[in-house]
Amino acid sequence: MLFWIFAAVLTAAVLLLLVPPLLRSAGSGHDLVPGREEFDREVYRDQLDELERDRARGLINDAQMEAAKAEIARRMLATAEKNGNAGAPATARSGRLLAVLLAVLLPVGALAVYGSVGRPDLPAQPLASRNLEQERGGPPKSVLAAMDKLKAQLAENPNDLQGWLILGQAYAKMGRNTDAADALRHAVALNKDDVEVQGLFGETLVSANDGMVPEEAVTAFDAVLAKEPKDPRARFFAALARYQAGDQQGALDRWSALMAESPADAPWVPVLRDQIREAAVALNLDPAKVTPQPLPPEQKEQAAQAQPGGPQGAPNAPPNMAGQDEMIRGMVANLAAKLDADPSDVDGWLKLARSYGVLGEPAKALDAARKARERAPERADVQVAYANAVLQTQPRNETPKPLPEEATSALRLALKAEPDNKDALWLLGLDAMMSGRKDEAADHWGKLITQFKPSDPEYTLLKGRLDALKAGG
Repeated sequence: MLFWIFAAVLTAAVLLLLVPPLLRSAGSGHDLVPGREEFDREVYRDQLDELERDRARGLINDAQMEAAKAEIARRMLATAEKNGNAGAPATARSGRLLAVLLAVLLPVGALAVYGSVGRPDLPAQPLASRNLEQERGGPPKSVLAAMDKLKAQLAENPNDLQGWLILGQAYAKMGRNTDAADALRHAVALNKDDVEVQGLFGETLVSANDGMVPEEAVTAFDAVLAKEPKDPRARFFAALARYQAGDQQGALDRWSALMAESPADAPWVPVLRDQIREAAVALNLDPAKVTPQPLPPEQKEQAAQAQPGGPQGAPNAPPNMAGQDEMIRGMVANLAAKLDADPSDVDGWLKLARSYGVLGEPAKALDAARKARERAPERADVQVAYANAVLQTQPRNETPKPLPEEATSALRLALKAEPDNKDALWLLGLDAMMSGRKDEAADHWGKLITQFKPSDPEYTLLKGRLDALKAGG
């Protein structure tokens, strides 16, 4: 009830400020005209006085002065007639109309807006008693207070390993991955031999870098693998680092080995299968042929026992990667939000396209690649990424078919921008071969094979293809 009283008083105060001046101006409309008329008369009197002074100085003669006086007198009569006939009634009517409209529409409009978006049933709550951080989706005040207390203790005792671990994990749950990595860096410095701490630190660094594996994370995973060569998390990210560095074959080999040694019901298997598929597509290989079958589910415990260190629960047992898929999706969502805020980041769109490809969402991958292409059509890598995204949306066929026109047109643009682009030369040669244009295929692959050494596996593959084309195959 207090709110409604306050709202009514406030509305009345606003009306009292606006309406009376309008009514006064409406009621005194006739008085405004004489004021204007008097002003005009003063101006004309000054002009008459100026004529007298000009005549006295000899600037004009008597005839010119009389003619000017007649013109001034005519203007004075015209102004008086205009002001007396038109000004006052219009001013009065408009003032009264505006006052009535404000008096009616202001309270009605306020009630209409409040009725649609307001919350009259919500009890009053003083600002001091509200948890603003929690209302914004943040942690409760008690958690923040505990973290502040923990940070104060760590400032006094920086050698508290458990304290740094707790602080790092708390920051990670809040999504503050950079702060989490800083806290875990202290923990690693205090105990470099703890493979679980090293692995957690490396994974947090990846999260803080939007899915990219920085050099510091590579060092952490290498430290884990030096003690636990079978650690799935370290093996997964070490291969991911190779893939991001351009060593697609090396990444594929390591992911395939991890898949062959993982139980079928291991939580990281779906993510691992997606990574193998992406690497295979990048290498123009059939994912079905290079993806090994995992171990049967019933052998999970045996596989764990076969590792150095004993059964499940031992320090070197497979770490919990159940949240791996959620972590990747969270990183992808963060990247997508950044690109919505700054859509000019072409490399970001390419990264988002690759990420959606890993998650098995080809439509979203194609949309991200299209946005990169719209912003940098002159870049060969952008055109190739768009072509690969188009190919990912195509259904798999047992019988090889030519590439869709949308992909080949992008690849031609890539080749125009970069005549030696390996991906464009390979895919366009493949399309030409499947379309029966053997000379064109030989031309593309002939240019491509010169970029490899005879000892490279790619050279052997291309040599076999070229020989087959020459033999009519």
